[in-house]
Amino acid sequence: MTGEHRYIGKPVPPRHHDRLVRGHGRFLGDLRAAGMLHAAIVRSPLAHAAVAGFDATAARDDPRCALVLGPGDLAGCTAPIPTVWRLPGQPENSIPVAVRTARYAGQPLGIVVADTPTAAADLVEAVRLDLTPLPPVPTVADALAPHALPVVPGTTGNEAGRIRFGSPARDIASALSRAALVVEREFTLPRVNHAPLEPRGVLAEHDRSTGLLTVHASNQSPHAMRQDLCTVLGLRADRVRVIAPDVGGSFGGKVLLHPDEAMVCAAAVTLGTAVRWVESREENFTGSYQGRGQRATARLAVGDEGRFLAFDAHILADLGAYATQAGSGPHQVTALTLQGPYHVEAAAASVTGVYTTRVPTGAYRGYGMQEASFIRERLIDEAARELAVCPVELRLRNMIRPEDLPHTTHTGLTYDSGDYGAALRRAAFLARRPPSADPPSVRRATAAVAAVEISAFAPSALLEAFGIAWSGWEGVRLRINHDGTVTAHSGVISVGQGIETSLAQIAAEGLGVPLDWVRVELGDTDTAPHSDLSAQASRALTLAGGALVIAARRLTGRMRALAATLLGTEPARVTLRITATAGPSSPDAAFHGDDGAHITWREVAHRAYRGWGRRQSTDPVRLEESVDFDPPQLTFAHGAHAAEVTVDLGTGRITVEGYWAVHDSGVVVNPLIAHGQITGGIVQGLGQALTEEATADAEGIPTTRSFREYTLPAAQDVPRDLVVEHTCTPSTAIPGGFKGLGEGGIILPPAAVACAVAAAVPEIAHTLTSLPLTPPRVRAALRAAGITAEGGIR
Repeated sequence: MTGEHRYIGKPVPPRHHDRLVRGHGRFLGDLRAAGMLHAAIVRSPLAHAAVAGFDATAARDDPRCALVLGPGDLAGCTAPIPTVWRLPGQPENSIPVAVRTARYAGQPLGIVVADTPTAAADLVEAVRLDLTPLPPVPTVADALAPHALPVVPGTTGNEAGRIRFGSPARDIASALSRAALVVEREFTLPRVNHAPLEPRGVLAEHDRSTGLLTVHASNQSPHAMRQDLCTVLGLRADRVRVIAPDVGGSFGGKVLLHPDEAMVCAAAVTLGTAVRWVESREENFTGSYQGRGQRATARLAVGDEGRFLAFDAHILADLGAYATQAGSGPHQVTALTLQGPYHVEAAAASVTGVYTTRVPTGAYRGYGMQEASFIRERLIDEAARELAVCPVELRLRNMIRPEDLPHTTHTGLTYDSGDYGAALRRAAFLARRPPSADPPSVRRATAAVAAVEISAFAPSALLEAFGIAWSGWEGVRLRINHDGTVTAHSGVISVGQGIETSLAQIAAEGLGVPLDWVRVELGDTDTAPHSDLSAQASRALTLAGGALVIAARRLTGRMRALAATLLGTEPARVTLRITATAGPSSPDAAFHGDDGAHITWREVAHRAYRGWGRRQSTDPVRLEESVDFDPPQLTFAHGAHAAEVTVDLGTGRITVEGYWAVHDSGVVVNPLIAHGQITGGIVQGLGQALTEEATADAEGIPTTRSFREYTLPAAQDVPRDLVVEHTCTPSTAIPGGFKGLGEGGIILPPAAVACAVAAAVPEIAHTLTSLPLTPPRVRAALRAAGITAEGGIR
C-alpha cells in the first residue's frame, strides 16, 4: 500500500463508540438464556492449606440449589488445563481444576449453581470447608528460603525451572573486566492487577440433544479457550463454540482459560442447561491472574568514551501458585529484550521461575518489555550520573543506527527497521521548556528514555523453536456478497481497541470501495478463522491487516477479471470508478471499459454468484478469499518517551507535569485509534510508575481487594501537556507496512518517570529501583538522604 490512500492513515471514528455510548453494548452481564441458572465460586480463604473436607450438605438441601461441584466431583468431570510456555525443568505442565491443596487465597475449590445470583452467593456460605493450614510462602524470598515448604505437592523445592539467553558467560566476564564503570542495582517490579472495566464472566449453555456447548465469555482469545475447554471437558472441537461478545477491556487478563471458568462450563454440561457466572470486583482483585511480579539483579558495564560493553541480569520470576498457560513467558521476554535499542559487546539474562502462595501471574500489557525497559533505562541513567554526562547523549552515543539495521541482538532478536536516535532526539526536544520558578520545597526535572516493542508475535516457526505450544499465523476470510457488500471475518477480536474499524479501513482500501460497504465480523469460533493468540501482543492489526491486504489484492484481481469478461474486453482495459457516497448498485460504482461500456459493482458480484463470467470452468465461483498469514519474522516498533516531573520534598509526592511520546509503528491505519492506544497505555504506565501494586500480608492474604486499596490513575494524575507523535518506517515483512502499537504506550512510563525523579533529586537516584514510587516510599528515601521538607540538607 503505497502512494495516496483513501482510508489508510485517516482518523475514522471507531464504529463501536456510538453504540456503546448509547448503552447498546452487549457485555457478558447483559446476556440471558432460556432457563439460565447462576453460579458462584467456592474459594479458599487461606493461602496454603490441605483441603481435608468439602461438605456441601446444607447447600444441596436448599431448594434454591441446582448443583454443587466440589473437588471430588470436579475430579470426575474435568481434566487439568494444559500449559503452553514452559521453563526447562518446570515440574508441572498443567493446571488442576479439581484441587486438593489450596495454594493461594481465592483459589477456586468448587462451584455452586442456583436459581438466582443472590441464592448462589448465599449457598457458597453454606458450604463447610475443612482446611488444614500449611505454612504460606507469599514472597520469592520466602519461597527460596532454606526448608521452605514446596508449593507444588511432591516436589523438593520452589524453583520452577530456569533459562538463560544471550552471550556466553565468558563474554560477560571479559566485558566486566575491561569496564571503566560497572553499575549494579537490584530491582523490584511488583505485581499489578489488570483491573479491566468489565471483570471476567462466562455464560455456558449445553444442549444435550446435540451435545453442543456454546460458551459466551468475556475473553480475549476465543479459539484458545475452546481448545482448552475441549481438553478439560473431553469434548470434540466441533461440539464447543466460544463467542466473545463486547469485551470491556482485558490487558492480558482474559487471554487464558481460568479454572473457575472451566468449572462453570463443567456445571453447564452436568446440568444440560445454561449457567452464567459474572466475576465480582473483589474476585477480580483476589482471584484473577495478576501481572508483572519480578525481582532482578542487573548490571551495566561501560567502557572508555562511554561505550556500553555489557548488560547482564538475573531475574527471579514470581509465578505464584502455579505457572499459567503463558507461565514464565513475560519474564522470558524481559530477558530477551533487555538489550533494547543499543549497541553493546555482550548481553545476557537468566530467568528463574519461583512458586509462591500467591495468585498466579500471567500476561499483562507490555508483557516483559516494560520490566526490561525499566531495568535497562535506570541502569543507563545511573551510569550517566556517575560519569557526569548527559543521559540523552549517553544513549545516543550507544544507539543502533538506521544503517545498522537489520541488527540481531545478543539474545537473538533481529530488529528490522527504524530510526531509534531520531525518536529519542525528538522526544527530548519536545520536552524542552523554560525554567519554572518553583519554591525550594519542590524539585523539577525531565528525562527521556527509549525502547523497542516486539510486534507481529509470532512466526509459527519461532514458537516451535521455543517450544511454545501456540500457532502464530493469523487468518482472515474476505467475501464480496452477492449484493456487492463486503464482509471480513478475522480470528482477532475487539477488546475496546477499535480493531474492527481499522480492519474495515484496510479492506476498503484494498478493494477500492467505500468504507460503509464493509462489515467486520469477529469473536465467534464457528465463523472466525482460527487464531490462538488473537488480540494480544501487538499483533492483531499487523497480522490480520497483513492477511487482509493479500486477500483484498486477490479479490480485486478476480472482480476486474470478471468485469472484463462481462464487458467483452481484457482486465488491463478495465477501470473501477466508485464515488464516496455511491452504493454497490449505483452507476457511480462501476467497472468501465475503454469503449464506454460499464457494469456496476453489484451486477458483477451478482453474476459471479451465478457462476457467470469465469474464463475457465475451474475458476472459483464464490467471491471469497481465505488467507492464512504466517509472518516471516517479528517486526519491531520503537519509541522514545520524555517526562517532566516535580517532587514535593515535604510529602514525597511526584507530579507528572508533562509527557511527550514519539512512536514509530510503521504505517498507521487510523491515527485517531493509534493516539488513543498510545495515550491509554501511557496513563496505564503512569499508574504502575506511581500508585499500582497488588499486595498481600505475611500470610499471603490479598490486601488490595477493591479500588479503595488499589489506586488507578485519575484525571488529575494525567498531565495536561501530553503529546503523542508518530513517525513511519514501514515494515518490509508485513503486507501494508504495518507494525504493532498496542503495548508501546505502557512500556516506557515507569522508566521515564523514575529517571526524571532521579534527575530532580540525584541524592536519592540510587534508591529508585522499586515501583511504584509512592509518596511514602519517596519521602522515606528523601529523609534517609537528609533532605528536609524545606529543601535543605541535614
